[in-house]
Amino acid sequence: MTAQVSSEASRADILQDEVLAEVRNHIGHLTLNRPAGLNAITLDMVRGLTQQLQAWADDPQVYAVVLRGAGEKAFCAGGDIRSLYDSFKGGDTLHQDFFVEEYALDLAIHHYRKPVLALMDGFVLGGGMGLVQGADLRVVTERSRLAMPEVAIGYFPDVGGSYFLPRIPGELGIYLGVTGVQVRAADALYCGLADWYLESTRLAELDQKLDRLQWHDSPLKDLQGVLAKLAVQQLPDAPLAALRPVIDHFFALPDVPSIVEQLRAVTIADSHEWALATADLMQTRSPLAMAVTLEMLRRGRRLPLEQCFALELHLDRQWFERGDLIEGVRALIIDKDKTPHWNPPTLHGLDATHVESFFHDFAQKVH
Repeated sequence: MTAQVSSEASRADILQDEVLAEVRNHIGHLTLNRPAGLNAITLDMVRGLTQQLQAWADDPQVYAVVLRGAGEKAFCAGGDIRSLYDSFKGGDTLHQDFFVEEYALDLAIHHYRKPVLALMDGFVLGGGMGLVQGADLRVVTERSRLAMPEVAIGYFPDVGGSYFLPRIPGELGIYLGVTGVQVRAADALYCGLADWYLESTRLAELDQKLDRLQWHDSPLKDLQGVLAKLAVQQLPDAPLAALRPVIDHFFALPDVPSIVEQLRAVTIADSHEWALATADLMQTRSPLAMAVTLEMLRRGRRLPLEQCFALELHLDRQWFERGDLIEGVRALIIDKDKTPHWNPPTLHGLDATHVESFFHDFAQKVH
């Protein structure tokens, strides 16, 4: 699963291999090119993307950037977690370098001074969300599956998740982060995690129109004009729209044990089946990861973007030693026994003081 490139390989070779870059009609096209690995992002890919985006930012002949993933299954299914596990177990520093550089890349996309169009076809999970949520124009298709599923492997939603999740209306982002559930196109638009919907069969047509685009106004307006002819900005029947009052009720409760207890005990309208399924799902997640996620998202709601990334990095630096990630990766990716031994093993074992301890030094830094 790891895709480590030998140290002799030149940066250009890496770019040609795992990240494809070309300029057509003043648009820089960047393609994540590990389709067999669902375009999971490695440190080399982070460095390749960073280098190319910087070069294009300084190139007056490049007006805009398009981001996409190779293949039909995924834009990007997240970070290459296996390589981070191997680094930690081997006493290496790759896992530390990865988060610092990945977050810097994500932040650079948020602040990029040329419009970025992200084609979110297929899976957009974890680190993939980090790449697209700072883009100006985010396009989903009927194949799109968006999620911050980190709690499933004993981790927390990072890559700016502490910023973009709590800014989704109501408690929807808290729900998405604490449960790790996937959403499809209609919900992605409803939540503001995407801007446009385009059928996957029309992606080639979009490419042709971009290749023939006559640049007139600002590059952003020109790109919006192309999308307006092909795509729509709303879809009917977003499931989360119907569930919104229920989610707003349960996920505003004080802590994760209360949320799960109330999901099982309280019936609101006709949502009881959904509530029980959600409670069952949460019982499989790392209790510590869910509790830290809830606290992180509520703090992130009040923090500027840069501080959100700083908070995530602060948690990262403790998480490999103190969190559940290593055990989650072991159970779900290495041994595949699917029986992680979380610490604590149940929600009842959660200690609010222990959860709070992950944030201590950070609070002193901010205030």
